[in-house]
Amino acid sequence: MQDKLYKLMNWGFIEGIVYSEEDNPHRILGVHRVGANLVFQTFQPGAVSVNILLREEKKILPMELVDEAGYFAAMMFYRKIGAYQYEVCYEDGRKEIKEDAYRFLPRINAQDMDKFEAGIHYSLYEKLGAHLTKIDGVKGCEFALWAPNALRVSVVGDFNGWDGRVHQMRRLWDSGVFEIFVPAAKEGDCYKFELKVKGGLTYLKADPFAFGAEGGGDAASVIRDIRQFVWQDGDWLKGRRERQAENMPLNIYELYPGSFGMPEKGEEECKLPPTYRELADTLVPYVKEMGYTHVELMPVMEHTEEDPWGYETTAYYAPASCYGEPADFQYLVDQCHQAGIGVILDWAPGWFPVNREGLSDFDGTCLYGHLNEKKKYHAFRNVKLYNYGRNEVKNFLIANAMFWVEKYHADGIRMVSVDSMLYLDYGKADGQWIPNMYGGNENLDAVEFIKHLNSMMKKRNPGVLMIAEESSVWAGVTGDLKKDGLGFDYKWNADWTRDFLEYMKYDPYFRAYHQEELTLSMVYAYSEKYILPFGHDTVSGEGTLYRRMPGKAEDKTAGLRLTYAYQMAHPGKKLLFMGQELGEKEGWRTDRAVSWALLQEEGHEGLQNMVKELNRFYLAHPALYQEDHKASGFRWVDCIDQENCKLTFVRKAGKPKTGVEELFVVCNFAGVDREALIGVPHAGKYKEIFNTDDVRYGGEGYINPRMKRAAEKKADGCEYSIKVKMAALSVSIWQVTE
Repeated sequence: MQDKLYKLMNWGFIEGIVYSEEDNPHRILGVHRVGANLVFQTFQPGAVSVNILLREEKKILPMELVDEAGYFAAMMFYRKIGAYQYEVCYEDGRKEIKEDAYRFLPRINAQDMDKFEAGIHYSLYEKLGAHLTKIDGVKGCEFALWAPNALRVSVVGDFNGWDGRVHQMRRLWDSGVFEIFVPAAKEGDCYKFELKVKGGLTYLKADPFAFGAEGGGDAASVIRDIRQFVWQDGDWLKGRRERQAENMPLNIYELYPGSFGMPEKGEEECKLPPTYRELADTLVPYVKEMGYTHVELMPVMEHTEEDPWGYETTAYYAPASCYGEPADFQYLVDQCHQAGIGVILDWAPGWFPVNREGLSDFDGTCLYGHLNEKKKYHAFRNVKLYNYGRNEVKNFLIANAMFWVEKYHADGIRMVSVDSMLYLDYGKADGQWIPNMYGGNENLDAVEFIKHLNSMMKKRNPGVLMIAEESSVWAGVTGDLKKDGLGFDYKWNADWTRDFLEYMKYDPYFRAYHQEELTLSMVYAYSEKYILPFGHDTVSGEGTLYRRMPGKAEDKTAGLRLTYAYQMAHPGKKLLFMGQELGEKEGWRTDRAVSWALLQEEGHEGLQNMVKELNRFYLAHPALYQEDHKASGFRWVDCIDQENCKLTFVRKAGKPKTGVEELFVVCNFAGVDREALIGVPHAGKYKEIFNTDDVRYGGEGYINPRMKRAAEKKADGCEYSIKVKMAALSVSIWQVTE
């Protein structure tokens, strides 16, 4: 019997298994029919004996040790058998009952691979990675990895002693995808993939599609089941498309999850970092009370320790573990939605870190990046650039954006540093880059990737916002895809932020010489659909908004009240980084919480109160948002009174049949109070309904409490005028009626 068994075995394949060089172990491991016999084969390193437990037949079949490395085999005459297990015994007396990982068929089919190779498998995350499942009544985890140039791939983890010999994976056809179902793997187990590449080098890599990860760049992946959370945000999702239309308000509170903390009652400091659930319990009611429509989270994906801001992503499909598990992040999003707050996520698809066990040189080749040194690296970061010309790489990233929207219910994605993706010569000198096929500096592959993503996002998830951080002069960033635009919904207007803050840093006495820095933005205001950001980049280090305001403390808080009101009145959607509503004095850092103690200092509580009422004022007045991207929604009344540092303009919304709302905005950027005759657009009644100098906001109360009727007196080039009080460093908003 033993001689016959030996003759039936393929010793070349067995040697490949024993030396971990086989890329299709399923063809001999498990049970296979050989002529009139069934041959069982298993590789159990370290075992002294193995028995086959035929459960339905209630029989035990001893196996022969055919290779001292731990390779066992047994033969029986062919007949139909049911499920079986291995009883594995070790020298120390341990005895384990194991399911055979090599008796299960793959769940991935050829159609999946065809779509992947074409770059159009938008739910690829459901196939690659680690997925808890049940096959033939056996619970376990199916692992799949794309590594086309690897000679052999194994999955190693808590479930097999991190031994790469135990669960060697099969290559599915010629797809470059390796797969195995591991019955012993369970929720919470850590794992990695062990790859053997040409030349014999063997190393570990984290799972690019892992739903969970330990903290740190080279930490292990973690098996997570993200299907168990019970969502309660159905009403929000049903109304999202209408709620996030471009004619609706969009006022975003940006934050870094690790340092938004609020101290418990009686405590002076708060714990950092908060968990996702702690964040939900403090952030959601605060944002709701303050009147914001959305929160934007700096990257919640697992990232390197070298980049605490989160933009060097190591696990694109895993929420950062330092804040909790995936279900905890789902809870945060769900709580936001139940409170009527949208969630926007920062996302960095422009590069990947060079950490040892990440995407860099993944299967012994530049699988995700470029081989050519002139294309490989980012100009300013120690990271590598994605190769958008490879369909599988594009698919990895496009499916990832879909994942955060479809599995975590994100309402928007802000793509960071889009300009670094669009230009082949971004940050590079002559001779350091390679032109495209037409001799230009445009990255045509990146352009196609962006268009593909935005097109499919709109088709699969209508109403989800795609936002670009893009600071170049690229035309059509928010343009229609059918008209050769990139298809984003909004673009951050970094030029507006820079010009405005450059103007504000001047002492009011000298601002008369820089009026164009205020008015320039309206020259290009409708070239794109803009968000006006006072984001984290603006306030990190020493650059807080408070510090950018000249003068004494009371001047600084007045300048901030003016700043926020002007932002709200200017065409474009709004964004403010956490803590700036309090007038933060210190620059933002990842290890420092918001300075809530500032509310005890004079002027800061009033500033916060003004921001809260300003946010609510914005929501209550369609003129401030309904026609942000149409010239009909804005008109200068006076933009040339630079000597007095004064601006006046009109914001308008609505149609004649439904009623037109018209607001008249008066801005005094000078450092002195003034009472003056100012021009108004036409005859009618003018009632001041908001003033940043109100005493409730910490101002001096130099306001206009009574309604004014326009007189037929010329001023500022207008036929009609009213006499108004303009407090130093203030904005007043007037309701206009006939």
